[in-house]
Amino acid sequence: MNSKSMIEALIGDKLIFFSFLLLASFGLMVQYSAGNQNLISLEGQILKLCLAILLYVLISNIQINEIRKISPILFGVSFFMLMLVPLIGVTINGSTRWLDLGILRFQPSEILKLSLPMFLAWYIDYKEFTLSRLDFLVLLLVMIAPAYLIYHQPDLGTSLMVLLSGFIVLFFVGVSWKKIFLFLGIFLVSLPFIWRLLAPYQKNRVLTFLDPTSDPLGAGYNIIQSQIAIGSGGLFGKGWMNGSQVQLDFLPEQSTDFIFAVIGEEFGLFGMLFLITLFLFILIRGFAISFDAKGTYSRMLASTITLIFFFSVFINMGMVVGLLPVVGVPLPFISQGGTSMVTIMISLGILTSISRDKKLSEE
Repeated sequence: MNSKSMIEALIGDKLIFFSFLLLASFGLMVQYSAGNQNLISLEGQILKLCLAILLYVLISNIQINEIRKISPILFGVSFFMLMLVPLIGVTINGSTRWLDLGILRFQPSEILKLSLPMFLAWYIDYKEFTLSRLDFLVLLLVMIAPAYLIYHQPDLGTSLMVLLSGFIVLFFVGVSWKKIFLFLGIFLVSLPFIWRLLAPYQKNRVLTFLDPTSDPLGAGYNIIQSQIAIGSGGLFGKGWMNGSQVQLDFLPEQSTDFIFAVIGEEFGLFGMLFLITLFLFILIRGFAISFDAKGTYSRMLASTITLIFFFSVFINMGMVVGLLPVVGVPLPFISQGGTSMVTIMISLGILTSISRDKKLSEE
C-alpha cells in the first residue's frame, strides 16, 4: 500500500473527515473555556476524541455488507446493556444512565440511537420491503421498548431521539399517508396521558418554554441566561474565555446542553454561523451519500444517520435560543460527553463505508 492509499484509508471521505476535525477542534477550545480552564476535563475529552477517530477509521474500512450482518447482534447487545442500567447503573445528578466497567463508563442509550435504526434497516431489507401488519407491530415494539426504558432513567431527550430514529426508518420504507395520519392521531389522543407521565421538572420545562419569565429563578433560569449570553455576544463575541456569563458561571450546563450559548457569547453571530456551516458540510455530504448508496439497507441507514445528525443539531440549537423546550440533547462534537462523541463518529464511519462501497461498485 503506497502513502496515498494509506492516507485515503485513514481519512475516508475528505469532506466529512475535515469537517468533523474542525468541529472537534473548535469544540475542545469551547470546552476549555466552558470548563473554567480545567485541564483534567479537557484531557479526558481529548482521549475520548482519539478513541472516536480510531473507531471512525476502523469502521469506515469495513465493508457495509459486513456491518449489515452484525446489525441485529449490535442491537441485541446494546438493548441488553440498557436493561442492565436500572440494576447496576451509575447514578449521577439523580439520573441512572451509565454503566461503569471500571476503565470505561458509557451510556447504552446513546448507542441505541445508532443500533436501533441499523436493526430496523436490516429487518426491512431482510423482508425485502414487504411488511405485514404483524411486522409493523414488531417494529413499533422494538422502537418503544428501549425508548420507554430510557425515559425512566430519566432521559426524555434521548428517549425522543431513539423514537425519532425509528420513525425515520419507517418513513423511508414508504409508509402510507393513512398509517402516518393514524400514528399522528394516536399521538394526539395520547397527549393528555403522556402529560400525566411527565415528571414535574419536565412539565416545568414545557411551561417555561412558553413563558420563561414566569419562573425566572427556577425552571426558566437556564433559557433566560442562555439568551442573555447569546445576545451579549453581538456579531463578533467577547473573545475566547472572556464571556462574563460563562466565566462567572451564570450559564447552567455550559459544557453540555447549553454550550452553543457559550459560542454565541464568546464568538458572536459569526462564530455561530461558522459552526453551522461546518455542520451543513457534513449534512450535505451525508445526503449525497444516501442518494448514491447502493442497496436498500445502505440507502435507509445513510438517510437515517444524516437526518438524526440534523435533528440533534437543530434540537440543541433550538432549545438554547428558546425555539424549542429544553429536552437535554447534546450538540454533536461540541458538547462534553464520550459516548455521544464515539457514537457519532461510528455513524460517520458507516457513512464513509457506504460511500466507499459505491465507489468500489463503479470500478
